[in-house]
Amino acid sequence: MVSAAEQLASNINFAAFAKATELKKRIWFTLGALLIYRLGTYIPLPGINPDALAQFIDQNASGILGMFNMFAGGAVGRMAIFALNVMPYISAAIIMQLLTAVSPHLEQLKKEGEQGRKQINQYTRYGTAVLAALQGYGIAVGLEGAGNVVMDPGLFFRATTVITLVGGTMFLMWLGEQITARGVGNGISLIIFAGIVAELPGALAGTLELGRQGALSTFVIVGLFVMAIAVIAFIVFMERAQRRLLIQYPKRQVGNRMFQGESSHLPLKLNTAGVIPPIFASSLLLLPITVANFSAGQGPDWLNQITALLGRGQPLYLTLYIAGIVFFAFFYTALVFNPQETADNLKKYGGFIPGIRPGERTAEYIDYVLTRITVVGAGYLALVCLLPEILVSQAAVPFYFGGTSLLIVVSVTMDTVAQVQSHLLAHQYEGLIKKSKLRGARRTR
Repeated sequence: MVSAAEQLASNINFAAFAKATELKKRIWFTLGALLIYRLGTYIPLPGINPDALAQFIDQNASGILGMFNMFAGGAVGRMAIFALNVMPYISAAIIMQLLTAVSPHLEQLKKEGEQGRKQINQYTRYGTAVLAALQGYGIAVGLEGAGNVVMDPGLFFRATTVITLVGGTMFLMWLGEQITARGVGNGISLIIFAGIVAELPGALAGTLELGRQGALSTFVIVGLFVMAIAVIAFIVFMERAQRRLLIQYPKRQVGNRMFQGESSHLPLKLNTAGVIPPIFASSLLLLPITVANFSAGQGPDWLNQITALLGRGQPLYLTLYIAGIVFFAFFYTALVFNPQETADNLKKYGGFIPGIRPGERTAEYIDYVLTRITVVGAGYLALVCLLPEILVSQAAVPFYFGGTSLLIVVSVTMDTVAQVQSHLLAHQYEGLIKKSKLRGARRTR
């Protein structure tokens, strides 16, 4: 039997979309907010020499600045007011999740529901401002030491840079929250998504230019596009993959009526950690390269040796990159999913896994299953993220054909489409309810 929800989902089409007035308003609001963000990425910081900056960014494109420039949609390369993007907010949110796992006060706030969540969000905003100020000051000092990039270095330039970058990050954080509340999709994820997609045409044009110059053959370019499509299909398949644990609820009596036991599923995603592991792993590995580039090769010999060993495509870099992805995949999965809490909730509401005793044994079983599927998820992340590293080092192609960027684009697209479908389903349900009320009113007459 096909469920009512599946029947409604099959009836979703452009006619249903045209009638969903509320959904169209949300989509227009989201597009307008993302347009404001893109305009902000072209407003430069005061006191910057654009020609010297472009040369400096080209020299550091292989370091962490290149990765942040990709996430920021080119704002780092232009040193715009949104150069920090929402990365300080993401870092602050992850730090708050870590503190929630070890702090009894924050753990209690998490259990208080909506009020506790608002308080934790407020702490996250404070942490975002602090991290943005620290990163902004580091960028100001780094720019002053980068030759002729800063026209008038000094305390005034540092102060204006920190204030401008912190203000830009806080504005983007607020804009992301507005998109989440009044638009479609997760606002923070869509801002990063918009930055990556905005740089994609340039990457495609650069690949075609390499083919025109003869650096890449036509066969290689066609193979890259086919491979990109295959990687997208693979990511979609793996991101939708779940391990469903059967949950059984016993019979219950309400008044004089006896209700039969119900069954449901506990879905465990194959990739619970999302895109956090590759971002963290690449950030840690690119940090020594960035420091060495800032020092222009004048640093200690051991730093230069480490930089050489951690170059793109080097065996040590690839090994540490895979190890970092696997570590953060397990670490972040353990952080966001608590098997003991899930088992306690099932026991509280009378649910149990058939053949498994409720309580501690259920928690152990869920942890066992989650560990096994996380092994597969970590391997999938390592495979997808290793592909562009090999292409960059061996074929000198853009970084967009796979890896973290493509993972973010596909994941955000899937989440946004799912939210659009849920809005359309809600609109169809409302239409059915209104029709049933009208028919009922006619019958009473």
